[in-house]
Amino acid sequence: MLLRSLMAGAALGLWAAGMAAGSAAAADKVVIGSVPGIAAAGTYIADAKGYFKDAGIDVTIADLASAADAMASLATNQFQVVEGGYSAGYWNALAKNFPIITAFERGSRPTNHRIVVPPAMADKIKTIADLKGHSVAVNAPGSLTIYELGKMLETAGLTIKDVDVKYMPFPQMAVAFRNNAVDAAENIPPFVNVGMEQGLMKPIAAIDDTLKPYPLGSIAYQVNTDWAGKNKDTARKFFVAILRGTRDYCQAYHHGPNRDEIEDIMIKYKVMSDRALLDRIPWQGRDPNGRMDAGTVLDIQDWFFKEGMITQKFPAERLIDNEYADYAAKTLGPFELINKSDPLPSCR
Repeated sequence: MLLRSLMAGAALGLWAAGMAAGSAAAADKVVIGSVPGIAAAGTYIADAKGYFKDAGIDVTIADLASAADAMASLATNQFQVVEGGYSAGYWNALAKNFPIITAFERGSRPTNHRIVVPPAMADKIKTIADLKGHSVAVNAPGSLTIYELGKMLETAGLTIKDVDVKYMPFPQMAVAFRNNAVDAAENIPPFVNVGMEQGLMKPIAAIDDTLKPYPLGSIAYQVNTDWAGKNKDTARKFFVAILRGTRDYCQAYHHGPNRDEIEDIMIKYKVMSDRALLDRIPWQGRDPNGRMDAGTVLDIQDWFFKEGMITQKFPAERLIDNEYADYAAKTLGPFELINKSDPLPSCR
């Protein structure tokens, strides 16, 4: 598992200057489990540009295959924060009264997720309806992609039981296609874009074009509430740093003057190595104020409950706490887009 660490140092800027009095003390430590991807760049930017350091926080980033795998580690405070797509594991952890809650948005529209097939299956599987009876790969049991796949199948009158679901990490799906090990997959950037450009994957449907209700926010930062309650100042400073990174990402998303710098950071953190491809593929949207959309989360909850993947539903206030996003947005002030002529609708 890849680990990246950043040690604390001197404060920077007007906000960070307020923290300078405590800079002589040992840095607060935060371990974050992170599912890699383009939208994870907000975390990588905060790391690479010293925003955690400014806040006096020593952050370790641990790569995850899926946030679904990390709920127990989050609940037991091995991770203080986990970022990734919603999973059934989140609700099952809440049903056990685990001390976790969603604290911040990490991905919203557009998701740029796609249902793809290998070239050998392109003549047999042309639509969602054609998936019936075929094997379809998603990244993990009870994951966000299972929800998205299930909702997509419903548009063709099918259910998740009408396909043979296989589980594998996103990067391995192209290998499975080469080996004829699976008939279709739901994949995400940058892996799906690389697969399509290399001729290994043929898209049959785009989640953003088809899924109803349209997903506004389905990837999040979840926090251990016991830790956050005992370390409220550290938790707040952590999410201020995350929001600084997110806003830098949003400027680059809109092809602002920092685009090259942010691409450098993504390459450094191994989001992908091909700069030309990174520059031309669509990036996932973010909320520059970090707030989660409750409607999307409640729809995910309803689907997991209907499919028997969770046994209990919760009100929005138990699922999401926007306190940290609101604090960070108030601390940093309104987001001002630099390249106002860019037409992309997200990250505003």
